[in-house]
Amino acid sequence: MIRIGNASGFYGDRFSAFQEMLEGGPLDVLTGDYLAELTMLVLGRDRLRDPTLGYARTFLRQMEAGLRTALDKGVRIVANAGGLNPAGLAAALREVAGDARIGYVTGDALERPGALTANAYLGAFGIAECLRAGADVVVTGRVTDASLVVGPAIAHFGWSREDLDALAGATVAGHILECGAQATGGNYAFFTELADPHRPGFPIAEVAADGSCVITKHPGSGGAVTRETVTAQLLYEIGAPEYLGPDVVAHFDTIALAQEAPDRVAVTGVRGSPPPATLKVGVNRLGGYRNAMTFVLTGLDIEAKARLVREQLTASVGAQGLEFQLAGAPCADAGTAEAASALLRVHLKDGDARRAGRAFSQAAVELALASYPGCFLTTPPGDASPFGVFRAEFVAQEGVPHVAVLPDGTRVPVAAPSTFGSPEATVLKGETVPATRTRRAPLGTVAGARSGDKGGDANVGVWARTDAGYRWLRAFLTVDRLRQLLPEAASLPVRRHELANLRALNFVITGLLGDGVAASTRFDPQAKALGEWLRSRVVDIPEALL
Repeated sequence: MIRIGNASGFYGDRFSAFQEMLEGGPLDVLTGDYLAELTMLVLGRDRLRDPTLGYARTFLRQMEAGLRTALDKGVRIVANAGGLNPAGLAAALREVAGDARIGYVTGDALERPGALTANAYLGAFGIAECLRAGADVVVTGRVTDASLVVGPAIAHFGWSREDLDALAGATVAGHILECGAQATGGNYAFFTELADPHRPGFPIAEVAADGSCVITKHPGSGGAVTRETVTAQLLYEIGAPEYLGPDVVAHFDTIALAQEAPDRVAVTGVRGSPPPATLKVGVNRLGGYRNAMTFVLTGLDIEAKARLVREQLTASVGAQGLEFQLAGAPCADAGTAEAASALLRVHLKDGDARRAGRAFSQAAVELALASYPGCFLTTPPGDASPFGVFRAEFVAQEGVPHVAVLPDGTRVPVAAPSTFGSPEATVLKGETVPATRTRRAPLGTVAGARSGDKGGDANVGVWARTDAGYRWLRAFLTVDRLRQLLPEAASLPVRRHELANLRALNFVITGLLGDGVAASTRFDPQAKALGEWLRSRVVDIPEALL
């Protein structure tokens, strides 16, 4: 068994988590996940200002405090904080602790005309090479999030590329750990049931030689590890049950979960098959400039007030790139001004920084005494900011120079897999809802949900709390029903996938986020709250479930 913990789920996560995890109990490896699609854009802009940057500077500061503790305890560190410059981060780490053996993984950066960043999602075998060579710390560029866990397991157990079930099991463990406290009660649909939801601890996977694992956390840390907190994280940012990775396809419809003890969930039964012949490449390009202003509309005639602003601003700055979003509705006979108000958010995106900047925001402010009654805005005029456009591409695995740079400087090429597969996504249709006595109630009364983003697409995973609840959910929550409950998805392609082993359905909504998070003007640009919106919708639920 190897104990692998996580201390970061994103660039900006709890700064003290590394020290908490190192001091809270036994570990063999501590991982940190810093890279998201948006983060690569942020790091790309950092590198434009200073070519020596391009890595997660937070991680370096964390290691200034925590690396000596890790070395003293014999805990090895694996993090993708290298971003666009893993060699630069490795050099900076040597300045922090000269006696630390630092390895890094590179080769993910690709050239794409006009792209700010273009990075292939590498696998775990480069990490394993560095660890086998004795590295105390391994930093990487763009690897899959799960690879941070799979790599240490490969090094520990000596797995080969043919150990597909073991690799798949470790991939599932990595997916559970990658978002930190989301596996231990963070962002959990039924958070009110947790004894201590205030400061959840970070997760640990005790991985066995066959790839199975137990998910747990340090004793005394907050949150909880339950079958449902783990289920929630398993459903986060996934598509079909065939979870594609560079080293293996992990079949999420084979996962078995069991509550082994308090704060201990066993994950077993995961099957793996050969990976696809291609690697995903995340490409970020600068899309132009954006700005936003928000008008407060209070009391009567809300639609007419919003229409007047639309007409006035369009006449002032032109219609190109303008977007208007009316959010909320005043309460009838409201007791406060805030409850009597709605918000009109106005966005402008343009290739011209001047038009999207003060020309737009000042035009909005100039309406303050010349528009609807009660007009005021939430911010003063401001300049535009650049935004990026994300697109996923694919490249042959053999065409990417995956390289492990060992602590002594030796560069070891990592060969691509020799066997590939072509898994077909499973999409199943629900059954007819049986006639029974029902009562109107929010869907979230009987179902949990977790949602997130993948480029311009969004996913929302929904799980039932009982077997009977899943039988009803599977029949009730069809694609058409989802479109009715989430009108934003009414005209978009939606795919539904069934995960009966998790009592869950997963929906992928194509194009909900437009050109990706950095370009989205949606109120919830990363679809983080999409699942909670769905749970709030009132539907006919069988009384037996209530």
